[in-house]
Amino acid sequence: MRIRVARPDDAPAVVALRAMVFPYLVRGVESTRKMIAEPVPGEDWAAFVAEFDAQVVGWVTAQRNGSTSTADFGDISLLHVHPEHRRRGIGTALLTTATGHLAPLGIRRLRAFAQPEGLPFARQHGFEPSRELRYSALDLNPAPALPEPPPGVRLRPIADLDPYLLYAADVAAAADEPGDVPVDAVSYETWQYDVWDNLGLDKTASTAVEVDGEVAAFSLVKRDGDRMWSDYTGTVPSYRGRGLARLAKTAALHRAAANGVRIAYTSNDEENAPMLAINARLGYRPVASQWSCLAELT
Repeated sequence: MRIRVARPDDAPAVVALRAMVFPYLVRGVESTRKMIAEPVPGEDWAAFVAEFDAQVVGWVTAQRNGSTSTADFGDISLLHVHPEHRRRGIGTALLTTATGHLAPLGIRRLRAFAQPEGLPFARQHGFEPSRELRYSALDLNPAPALPEPPPGVRLRPIADLDPYLLYAADVAAAADEPGDVPVDAVSYETWQYDVWDNLGLDKTASTAVEVDGEVAAFSLVKRDGDRMWSDYTGTVPSYRGRGLARLAKTAALHRAAANGVRIAYTSNDEENAPMLAINARLGYRPVASQWSCLAELT
């Protein structure tokens, strides 16, 4: 077994491994290839794989979190190992490599994510559970009916929008999103990379709600074949309480289904009661959970 820096041509094996361990996550081969080849700017992002007999059996990423004003905060994401290769020290080796990448950058506080069965491993390495995330799925056969917007409200595919207007709405909507740290420092450059230029973003299905010409709410769709991920659904605070997030998400699901998507996945913090209620009304069912886990890097 060896740990090495991930290469773009690892993408098919990485996606296959992720689909085995996290079947509810959606990111395609080409999107993963680009992520490895052209990392997010300014966040010191790195990815590592574990290799056994020339096969990828583990994966982890590490980066400075550039989306928060919280100083010296870093993320270790999607650490996972093939089920047949666990309990051989591979997970520990990947975690050590990831923290070794972050320590010289001045990162002092770390966040990682663990499935419930992985919490003992997290605690063993100094991480304590913080917040629970619910993963949910929706069968799009049949798809929700396309809603009729109320007077003065317009549904638009985001392909028709100036991306900066969508960015501004995204930043406003995310400012009070439940989480371990505030999402209050997302630059337009980072947003463009992570959202607008993501190869999986379906700009036809992704839907914005306009009120009097302003983007009031939106629902973003990232797609891989007949599977989709509801990347983020949000409402600008001054427009909340009018059902616009549900309107945007319902329209996005309808449009995605019309173009061949058969199942939709999403995740929500367990304290995000409004979005959990919207998903329940749309028919989403829980399929998994994960915990964010925090640790000090010394």
